[in-house]
Amino acid sequence: MSERRPRVLIGKPGLDGHDRGAKVTARALRDAGMEVIYTGLRQTPEMVVEAALQEDVDAIGLSILSGAHLPLMARIMELMAENDMLDVPVFLGGIVPDEDVARLREMGVTAVFGPGANLDDVIAQFRAAIAGRHAAG
Repeated sequence: MSERRPRVLIGKPGLDGHDRGAKVTARALRDAGMEVIYTGLRQTPEMVVEAALQEDVDAIGLSILSGAHLPLMARIMELMAENDMLDVPVFLGGIVPDEDVARLREMGVTAVFGPGANLDDVIAQFRAAIAGRHAAG
């Protein structure tokens, strides 16, 4: 019996309409053998967490370019806690000032990727976090 492919949700919470980075990341993860669920633009935190719950994902990757990363991620992490999903790694990509990264990590964000992030590094971090989740579970 073969192991199932890792399932990853890629989402765009908030109001910004720029999804090129999210789509490039989704394609890279798919090409690396992961099953990718792309939720599209302008998702609420509730929609992101509900989709992740319904799709039984192994990791979540979010892209936020609007500057609203702190309130959006705080709400997403709160909803994940309410749904006993804090074991699901959450990655954030986008425009995030360096001074906000530590706060995001304290909230539970696994890693933060800025513009120009190396896709091989992104894939490796997703794989490591998913493997760690399964080893702990």
